[in-house]
Amino acid sequence: MSGTHRQPSQRPLPAPPLPVPPLDVDAMLDSEKIIVCCGSGGVGKTTIAAALALRAAEQGRQVVVLTIDPARRLAQSMGLTELDNIPREVAGVDRSAGGRLDAMMLDMKRTFDEIVLVHATPERARQLLDNPFYQSLSSSFAGTQEYMAMEKLGQLDATGDWDLIVVDTPPTRSALDFLDAPTRLGAFLDGRLLRLLLAPAKAGGKMYLKVVGVGLGVFGKILTRIVGAQLLADVSQFVAAMETMFGGFRQRAEQTYQLLGAPGTSFVVVAAPEAAALREASYFVDRLDSDGMPLAGLVINRVHPVRRGARGLTVERSLAAAETLVEHAEHPLAAAVLRVHAERVRLSTRENRLRERFTSAHPDTPLVEVDALAGDVHDLAGLREVGAALVGSTFSTMPTDLIKGRR
Repeated sequence: MSGTHRQPSQRPLPAPPLPVPPLDVDAMLDSEKIIVCCGSGGVGKTTIAAALALRAAEQGRQVVVLTIDPARRLAQSMGLTELDNIPREVAGVDRSAGGRLDAMMLDMKRTFDEIVLVHATPERARQLLDNPFYQSLSSSFAGTQEYMAMEKLGQLDATGDWDLIVVDTPPTRSALDFLDAPTRLGAFLDGRLLRLLLAPAKAGGKMYLKVVGVGLGVFGKILTRIVGAQLLADVSQFVAAMETMFGGFRQRAEQTYQLLGAPGTSFVVVAAPEAAALREASYFVDRLDSDGMPLAGLVINRVHPVRRGARGLTVERSLAAAETLVEHAEHPLAAAVLRVHAERVRLSTRENRLRERFTSAHPDTPLVEVDALAGDVHDLAGLREVGAALVGSTFSTMPTDLIKGRR
């Protein structure tokens, strides 16, 4: 077509990433009464919880941190030889602002025993504490750890001894495990099956197996044959001793759940800059939102940013320069540094893409990043460094196409 000139087609520029609201950590530490750190295992959740607690204490608040960490890393990082079910003061905390830090590690069996001793008569309590089924339930039943963590949280809150309680939750595979544990265990202890098993204990003596057969029918006979009459007897006696406490378990579960959603409580989701951890974090955020729980924001721990002054040095340029040095047999150390930088850029780019995927799905979720440290956190100085990073984080804005050498 004469007289017309076709304009070269232009691909639209990609939209810039939406601004991410920052998580104001100091404001949260100053205002909240309970901070619950949750997330999958292996993301540094215990370290983040301890760093938050230490920073709040050194800013003048009375703080207790409750951890459910079998590796006992929290005790080591705070210079304590041991943590147990009793809050103990952490030495070496700067108290010039008037604050204090206590720390404790959940002993779920001891917490369960405490509930029994408080809410049962001495005779009933002794029957329960000696019962084999109770001993198994209080030590290893699915959901007991999460339930007792929330039970201990309620106990700590009721004392009024602390301005802030920081909870390091168990490393669960799903948000459902943690949020549902109080009501799930309460429902189990108040369930129809256990109440049905109460009948044999009331019948007593020689009527035991007959009542089991009548009460549970074919299922009861099969169960008796599989697990044995002694186990069913233990369960029945357990239920009989627990009968007066059923309502209390359900009531406390409901109170704890209400406490989690009350003003003054904030959830902090902790993740690593990895696909699986951020998928889990996304699920946590969605679940907290659907349950109406107060989400403060997301902490992405152990990120590997490229420093601002080195962002113009792309992967291609780094590798090309390293290859040139090798060909001329010059500066082998510089060549090695260039290769390390190229790998760092690749890693940072991948982490940026994962973060952008999360923020595109959750654009309103406040976020803060903590750089990976050179070594493990094993003392208060390391926790202070993490705490400072939590309030001084800036996001890397390196374009993801730098990995291909384009500006």
